[in-house]
Amino acid sequence: MSFKVNNSEQITLNDRLNNLTERELRFLNNSWAKKFAETIFPMIDELKFSVLYDEENGRPNTPVNAIVGALFLKELKRLTDEQLLESILFDTLYQYALHLTNYDEIPFSDRTLSRFRERLYWHESETGEDIMKEEIERISGVAAEMMGIKGKKKRMDSLMVSSSCKRMGRLELIYTCVSNLVKELVKSGESEKLPEELLKYADESNKNAYCYRLDKDEIATHLEAVTKDALLLYETASSLQGGADDFQLLERLLDDQTENGALKANRQIKPDSLQNPSDEDATFRRKAGKGHQGYTANIVEDCGETGNIITKYEYAVNIKSDTEFGSEVIESLGEQEEKVVLISDGSFASEANFEAAEANNIELVTTNLTGEKPPEIILEFQIEDNEIKACPEGHKPLDSEYNEEKGEYRAHFERATCEACPRREECPVVLQKKKALVKLSVTTINRAVYAEKLSSEEYKDHARTRNGVEGVMSVLRRRYDVDNMPVRGLLRSKMWFGFKIAAINIKRLIAVVA
Repeated sequence: MSFKVNNSEQITLNDRLNNLTERELRFLNNSWAKKFAETIFPMIDELKFSVLYDEENGRPNTPVNAIVGALFLKELKRLTDEQLLESILFDTLYQYALHLTNYDEIPFSDRTLSRFRERLYWHESETGEDIMKEEIERISGVAAEMMGIKGKKKRMDSLMVSSSCKRMGRLELIYTCVSNLVKELVKSGESEKLPEELLKYADESNKNAYCYRLDKDEIATHLEAVTKDALLLYETASSLQGGADDFQLLERLLDDQTENGALKANRQIKPDSLQNPSDEDATFRRKAGKGHQGYTANIVEDCGETGNIITKYEYAVNIKSDTEFGSEVIESLGEQEEKVVLISDGSFASEANFEAAEANNIELVTTNLTGEKPPEIILEFQIEDNEIKACPEGHKPLDSEYNEEKGEYRAHFERATCEACPRREECPVVLQKKKALVKLSVTTINRAVYAEKLSSEEYKDHARTRNGVEGVMSVLRRRYDVDNMPVRGLLRSKMWFGFKIAAINIKRLIAVVA
């Protein structure tokens, strides 16, 4: 299919709008469709997607801006592909929004959307370039400008996104990987090359009895048996032709679950181990005492007087930490001419992130601290020229030094003085045999300074600002159902997540444009 720019947007004699009554036109002009057609649709850059098509061979493509706009509307209106196609073919509002009213026959088929998503998927798989994400973020930037949002105050947060695949125990996981490969080898005509004891895995009815209808004391026995069969199948199938993908999954599974032919202990299984062969990208992470299987997303929202727009988002396997997300956001923002305030919660905080933010004229504000709050008395120690000059009570140390490699101050005081000190309980002093030792790390001092800032009115205001981003996470779950996306795999689910981000922004922009 060749790429062709959409040059068919002018009104023609056969335009469907010519058949509308004055009253119908009035309703159309007051609808969401007019705002979408005049504000959102013109923002879409068709040329960006030309790399998805052959420029010379094949029939011309369906207008790309109409496809991209349709995918945005799909999430905005929460429609299935089938419902969206029906709306595009028979609903004037959708045709008007997508500039399709002048076509004698609407150039959409039942495969238009899915084929376009596949093109996006394979392009990113082969090149690493996510052009849809780039376009969504570019449109978001244009929308922010239209709304008068300067981007000098940003807030970010992350959320766990569940994979739609089933959560499996070890027994079911190993059994499924063995069964999948055996079935593929049977299908490819290589069953005679398999040991007879493995052929039972081709029988679908065997799985229930082997994996589910068990007493507790039977699980360990079955797990050991199916692992033995998995190792036998791996050795046998390595010289066969069929089931290449399933063989690779079995190889990964055995690497995750076994060592020297024996099962690993549960605690030895890594978070990035295979969770389900139907979604090989999904990983496992425990957060706030709850296990999550799937992915994680991070969003950055620009805040303004007229509203908020999500200008950046990332999507990754869920073992990626918030500090990593924070580091990437700071790097992507780069050096700022005017100071930018970036507000997050304490999970994004790290010394490296604070330093990187400061170097780029970004004030990273984390509205709480993770871990134990440092004692306030730490800030009362007098430190000059890399030495502790005096304690909060004014007592001078017997000696003091700074260990640059550890980033730590050490000072000894008279033991008797510290024993009699009225603030001994709140002081981090350690009484030794003859002296009293105080150790203060630079990290702890910085945390104490930051904890003091958090109590100021300015930072309390930042905390109130940050709270608003949690509403976005709620909307993504409740309205856009991110935990039940009908696709699996990192790249495909990231694509669908991006459409949901675009829908949120479009809804906000449409609400404020005249």
